[in-house]
Amino acid sequence: MTDPNRRTFLQSSAATAGAALLSTGVHAAGTDTIRVGLVGCGNRGNGAAVQALTADPNAKLVAVADAFPDQIESSLKIIAQEPNLAKRVDVPPDRRFVGLDAYKQLLAAVDVVLLTTPPGFRPIHLQAAIDAGRHVFMEKPVAVDAPGVHKVLAACEQAKAKKLTVMCGLQQRYDQPRPATVAKIHDGAIGDVLTVQSTWIGAMPAKKFPMPRKPEWSDMEWQIRNWYWWTWLSGDHIVEQAVHSIDKGTWVLGDKPPIAAIGLGGLQSRIAPEPGQIFDHHAIVYEYPNERRHFHYCRQLNNGARDNATRVWGSKGVCQIERGVIHDTAGKEIWRYSGPKPNPYQVEHDVLFAAIRAGKPINQGDYVARSTMIAIMGRMADYTGARVTWEQAFNSKEDLSPQSYEWGKLPTPPVAIPGKTKLS
Repeated sequence: MTDPNRRTFLQSSAATAGAALLSTGVHAAGTDTIRVGLVGCGNRGNGAAVQALTADPNAKLVAVADAFPDQIESSLKIIAQEPNLAKRVDVPPDRRFVGLDAYKQLLAAVDVVLLTTPPGFRPIHLQAAIDAGRHVFMEKPVAVDAPGVHKVLAACEQAKAKKLTVMCGLQQRYDQPRPATVAKIHDGAIGDVLTVQSTWIGAMPAKKFPMPRKPEWSDMEWQIRNWYWWTWLSGDHIVEQAVHSIDKGTWVLGDKPPIAAIGLGGLQSRIAPEPGQIFDHHAIVYEYPNERRHFHYCRQLNNGARDNATRVWGSKGVCQIERGVIHDTAGKEIWRYSGPKPNPYQVEHDVLFAAIRAGKPINQGDYVARSTMIAIMGRMADYTGARVTWEQAFNSKEDLSPQSYEWGKLPTPPVAIPGKTKLS
């Protein structure tokens, strides 16, 4: 069950609860506590923890891990301030794990782990969680390079064998009217899909820039504290942020990889003495069979126009899936979504914990890894200026991870130069 309908799934879960014993020892039907651990105490981690506790009345946050102690203290204060959740935050000092290997210590104390660190850490954290037999919620994207994607796919296969649930943070697949509209497209409401245009054109993210650096910080600490601006940590914003848009376009096109990608991009508006490494704009053409195309555009700059949409043109109609409205080729409205619009961030956790209680594992590894890889493929095309085939991208040996995860010296990665940066 890779993309269950929430209402149907929750109903079936309630009906079958009690039929299984979780691999971690939590009874599916009972009121047993589900011990939750948070790895990565940033804004998204705080949100995920609140949504996890909201999803199940007997879920309890029992452990947290982060590279930095100040992040942990801030996170626990924020989570405990949520109405009705303070009593279910039980994280004494001996379960507040600090350091680059803190995730290893946390895994012994939990049943479910929330992986919300910078994406560069996701593959190693996921593998450790599955090795420990833990259910997982992991934020998008799930890797920053092809070797990382392969590690994620292998870990998710192991999770299937162990009957562990793996949920991903592509919450827009639960954000009505999006899934309802995509279902109508797949049912033929606009005929054959010919062209998709996805955009994430917006302001700079809420990350400090220019990048702060204290004298006592090592190179490694400086880059991790400013993780968004480094490709080895964030994947670039086409991967870290715009993967949502790329995923929606891929979803419409049947969750299939493209044949090839060609694009352009650069770093132009975000100027500073140390501008980081990632680009501030990308434009990609993804090639699909039968001359179909997925055009993707993303940009981060202040004082500019904004657009965040997925537009689809078919042989019989057109639509923007975020609006939930379909028109025929003459412009006449032929369908409009009119159902409920629950919070998709909450829905994905509702589904996660219902799956655990029912003993019916969900594994979303395939499509989140695919969409992550397609975003990486677009970045590769932009960084190099080359036409990149799916085979080249998926089989790339380019490993962006550092030689070791230790505090100390770390070379400052260069900004790519299209036409000079080589494809590897």
